[in-house]
Amino acid sequence: MRELDSDSPSNNALAERFRTYMPVVVDIETGGFNSQTDAILEIAAVVIAMNAEGYLEIERSLFHRVIPFEGANLEEAALKFTGIDPFHPLRIARPEKDVFQNLFQVIRDAMRSKACKRAILVGHNAHFDHGFVRAASARHGLKRDPFHPFSCFDTATLSGLAFGQTVLSRACGVAGIDFDEAEAHSAKYDADRTAQLFCMIVNRWKDLGGWPPTQRE
Repeated sequence: MRELDSDSPSNNALAERFRTYMPVVVDIETGGFNSQTDAILEIAAVVIAMNAEGYLEIERSLFHRVIPFEGANLEEAALKFTGIDPFHPLRIARPEKDVFQNLFQVIRDAMRSKACKRAILVGHNAHFDHGFVRAASARHGLKRDPFHPFSCFDTATLSGLAFGQTVLSRACGVAGIDFDEAEAHSAKYDADRTAQLFCMIVNRWKDLGGWPPTQRE
């Protein structure tokens, strides 16, 4: 067995770390659980970069309040849970199509700068957010969705492995990441904490010797 050179430029390149996929942390607050019928109310995305030493870090964050698409369902229980009033007169929001067009363009630009071929969605219970992204993309006929169509990284699973916790606030607590329950269920806040958690887990794996992997002679 031999270990790959940890100082090799290829091992410190994001495109090499996740087989040309660029991690983007996404959190979505919605008007229900059905991605086909329920409204997206907020979306936040955090672009992840890799520094010269091969450690992940937050590069850029985006946040949008979203106007529910025409005919979208809004469950009262979901609105109560998030505390979002979609029709508040002071709420500044953008149409869903505009939000996703802007988001996809920013992500594609970031991918090109990192020589990545795809974005891969990172989320806490990631398939929930992934489903809403895919539904919105299909709803508006957006042809250049940068995200992988089915693969994603789930920090609930990774946190269970690394910290023995699957709830975001509890995993952050064990990891030593500040978590304010009063700020929770805001897409912007949850995406930031999820991004910190993801970077910490991947970076700790590197520190423990898990990356770069050993190869058989």
